[in-house]
Amino acid sequence: MNFNRSFIAVVFALVVGLLLSLFVYRAFQQASTHKEQIPQQQIVVASMALEVGTRLTTEDVQMIPWPGSTSVAGMMTRIEDAVGRAVISPLVPNEMILESKLAPKEGGAGLQATIPEGMRAVSVAVNDVVGVAGFVVPGSSVDVLVTGQIPGATQTGALNATRTILENVRVLAAGQKIGQDHDGKPQTVPVVTLLVSPKDAATLTMASTEGRIQLSLRNTIDSKSPAPEPVLQSAVFGSAAPPPVVKSASPVHRTFQLPVVAAPSPFTVEIILGDKRETKSFPNQ
Repeated sequence: MNFNRSFIAVVFALVVGLLLSLFVYRAFQQASTHKEQIPQQQIVVASMALEVGTRLTTEDVQMIPWPGSTSVAGMMTRIEDAVGRAVISPLVPNEMILESKLAPKEGGAGLQATIPEGMRAVSVAVNDVVGVAGFVVPGSSVDVLVTGQIPGATQTGALNATRTILENVRVLAAGQKIGQDHDGKPQTVPVVTLLVSPKDAATLTMASTEGRIQLSLRNTIDSKSPAPEPVLQSAVFGSAAPPPVVKSASPVHRTFQLPVVAAPSPFTVEIILGDKRETKSFPNQ
């Protein structure tokens, strides 16, 4: 009796397990069939790592499948739409190529392709100090400071001043290099090319010609513009000592003694009355 019950329980468990396995298999099969029914499309991606300024060829791009129900603004579905255009933002292998990452077809290649309309690229001479020890690389953001003499300043110690003339300026190139160094290593370059407006281009040129410029490296996500006040030379080194005051000699008080004038002697008058004679004295005034 016990053996029969055990046998029945085992057979029942096997049947239930078989039914569950069949149910799971059909569920996976239906999901796979449904997945295969998702419409697909072909999009253009980079076939290799591409630096800024590279003009695309057919070897630089490739097509990969992409869900047809999902679209990204600016994505390309034809290789001919990307070939012949320059890259204005670094691309990694299999990265989707968007319109915003490419220059117009008439924009050319190289550095000029990375300059947006209405902007200018200005190069300034730098050294290891001005270039922040070589860490000013393409893609970084800097502030531009200038130190020079204040025109018409006459106050002692206030002839020179340092002020920030440009803030949050993007670096286009360092030396001849347009792309950013992925290793983050410093590099000493003779010039740095900055992306500025036409007005700022004139300001930067005047500053580099008439004064000494200094680049201040900033975080690329820091877009604040604190507009710091100019710093006078006297605020750093102090004012010059005032000239010594020459004290005049104390005045000499002299005492003048008036000459002593003797009092005039009195005069006398003799009065005769008959046989009487009288003499009277009167003071001489």
